[in-house]
Amino acid sequence: MEQARTRRESARRIGPYRLITRLDPPGSPAPCRRFVARGEDGRTVLLSTPLPGADPARFAAEAGAGRHLTGPWIAPVTEVTGSFPGAGVISEVGAGAGPAPAPAWYATPYLPLLPLPVALAVYGGPLPEGVVRGVGGALAETLAAVHAGGLAHAGVSPGAVLIAAGGPLLSCFGAVRAAGPDGEPRAGLPGIDPGALAPEQAAGGRPRPPGDVFALGAVLAYAATGHTVPERDELPPWLRPLVASCLARDPVDRPTAAALAAALAPAPLAPGWLPGRVVAALARQSAELLAAELPPLPGQAATVPVHA
Repeated sequence: MEQARTRRESARRIGPYRLITRLDPPGSPAPCRRFVARGEDGRTVLLSTPLPGADPARFAAEAGAGRHLTGPWIAPVTEVTGSFPGAGVISEVGAGAGPAPAPAWYATPYLPLLPLPVALAVYGGPLPEGVVRGVGGALAETLAAVHAGGLAHAGVSPGAVLIAAGGPLLSCFGAVRAAGPDGEPRAGLPGIDPGALAPEQAAGGRPRPPGDVFALGAVLAYAATGHTVPERDELPPWLRPLVASCLARDPVDRPTAAALAAALAPAPLAPGWLPGRVVAALARQSAELLAAELPPLPGQAATVPVHA
């Protein structure tokens, strides 16, 4: 069944990219739809599109804002809808198939990675303390830099965190919001775990940095227990006060992202920071994508080996 789904995805195109496979398993919570895709020049990228029902124009505008965010723990936005002719067209490869309206999209360079929920599934449960500290510290540093620039991510959740061999990456920058008074109120975000949504944002308040801190607390809880809203006793003792402070209902009672990064004080993410099962899953993903062969486009001759 998985192979059949992969073949169906590989017969589709979004803008200049042909889809190889979905990154997120069916039913997995994610703030956007993510595909591994390949361009005609052979480059492989991670392609993100909005969830059904989302506003594609807004998604594209916010993804464009994400291009200005840089840092070692951010999945960089390198291309956005409109960068190429036909960027807003999705087509099915096959007889009788024609172009149809496509959602907005943005691309980031591909490297082997797993969404945080998939990493927990591969590992078989909550992640070790060193991994949770590493993920939390890196993301807190990232959010501190985002907040210093006057922005709020407003979409931090387990599904927005990608795990790579070199460290975690914060993705789905279609959720970036201006943190000032001109930001628009928003009652919620599709694909976001409700446990990662700050009360003031769930009530329709404007995105603010304290909302990101609340969400990061939920991500830490998820990484350590498998739930964004665990019972207190489920959390390891070292994490309980940090998560409790992040999940305070009153935003003024939450720490800043910078203070949270200092409290976590993670060790450098040296080789070996990830459990072996997660590393093996990343290696399998890389091998499968390297071996992926896409069918030729209509009117395009198939490559035939030449023998002496």
